[in-house]
Amino acid sequence: MHQVEKFKNDTKVKAQLKKAETNGCFYIESPATRGLLKKLNCDNYLTLVAASSIIRPGVAKSGMMREYIHRFHNPDKFEYIHPVMKEQLEETYGVMVYQEDVLKVCHHFAGLDLADADVLRRAMSGKHRGKHEFQRIVDKFFSNCKERGYPDEITKEVWRQIESFAGYSFSKAHSASYAVESFQSLYLKAYYPLEFQVAVINNFGGFYHSWVYFNEAKRQGGNIHLPCVNKSDINTNITGSDIYIGLTHVAKLESKLSNAIVDERNENGNFLSLENFIHRIAPGIEQLLLLVKINAFRFTGKLKSQLLWEAHLLQKTNKQVPKVNRLFESRSKQFTLPHLIHNSLEDAYDEIELLGFPVSTSNFDMLRTSFRGEILASDMDNMVGKKVRMVGLLVTIKYVKTVRKELMHFGTFLDVTGELFDTTHFPDSLRRYPFRGHGVYLILGKVVTEFGYASIEVEKLAKLPLQGDPREE
Repeated sequence: MHQVEKFKNDTKVKAQLKKAETNGCFYIESPATRGLLKKLNCDNYLTLVAASSIIRPGVAKSGMMREYIHRFHNPDKFEYIHPVMKEQLEETYGVMVYQEDVLKVCHHFAGLDLADADVLRRAMSGKHRGKHEFQRIVDKFFSNCKERGYPDEITKEVWRQIESFAGYSFSKAHSASYAVESFQSLYLKAYYPLEFQVAVINNFGGFYHSWVYFNEAKRQGGNIHLPCVNKSDINTNITGSDIYIGLTHVAKLESKLSNAIVDERNENGNFLSLENFIHRIAPGIEQLLLLVKINAFRFTGKLKSQLLWEAHLLQKTNKQVPKVNRLFESRSKQFTLPHLIHNSLEDAYDEIELLGFPVSTSNFDMLRTSFRGEILASDMDNMVGKKVRMVGLLVTIKYVKTVRKELMHFGTFLDVTGELFDTTHFPDSLRRYPFRGHGVYLILGKVVTEFGYASIEVEKLAKLPLQGDPREE
């Protein structure tokens, strides 16, 4: 992964980049970036360097990101606003992409010396040298352009692009180094997909919540297992394609207890039963019940309902009592329990409560309806221009204000197969059909495409009801 030239030209890595298979990859996994990569058909390092910079807010705000994509695909079908732009910015099709481009334009187009141009750039980045100094340079920019005989509309347009872009821009070296790290992530994801995804989960960073990365690991062929006192470590671990969720993901489980479980198991071997666990770890009853509810004792072959009874019988106190090393294993008095009912939906609600997402079933299987949408994410490219109904699990929302200062959203969802798709919610639609928090939604909208990237322009949106929580009955 440190052989930069080798992985930059790796066929498998480049194919993954072109498909925007970037979930978990440094700096290129957000919905906006995935969309940009697809619009650019990005499959090489230099295009990724530019993409790393034009995704910044300034270029998008000025409208020049869309213009860049258009010019990228149609290099002979646009005109440079001025010959200086062609001379200085031909590599980026006349669009300012890097911080250096601001300096070039200010110097070669407006005739500012490089020191003044850099003061202008720094001031726009929030590093003010004083308002008077800034205004002096702005005035000089416009007066120089007038002296050079530029039409006012050209001067104003160039200034608009500088003003909207300079405060958010990256230097080319910055973008280039980011792109190297992105390629390193892509290499690992391409050749070690499950190990990479587990590492992303254990990094507790990334753009998305942990459950999205667990979904990605499952999508890549991983078998996701609930925490287990005999298999799980503090962090998530992997053996072959078996991924055991780490104890750290169990809500309210104390780190002291998690460490004690792993240390005791490593020193004296696997736990043999619930009773054996209690004797060796001596947890308080509340912490013990958390482990039972997340099914961390399923190796016993007993139902959770049985284990909950046993836990209450064997551990009476909520205090962590001192452990006693026993020369011989003894068993407490055995009781015959009545027939207990097991409900898989109850397991799912326990998992959502303690992990934040279900593992033993899916969010879709918890719905009251069996409808899973008329099409899947993989069908969208063939349905452009058509109105469709889709069902998706909400992943993330991007909040944006229009030029009229109205709120609109860009949504990202997972379909029932675990594939991502994106939606656009314009102000009118959003007012009438707002988001209602995390969950699965029924979406009515038109499939639209921009530069070959399909998404849904939403007309209506409704959160689908789940089956009732049996624990409350």
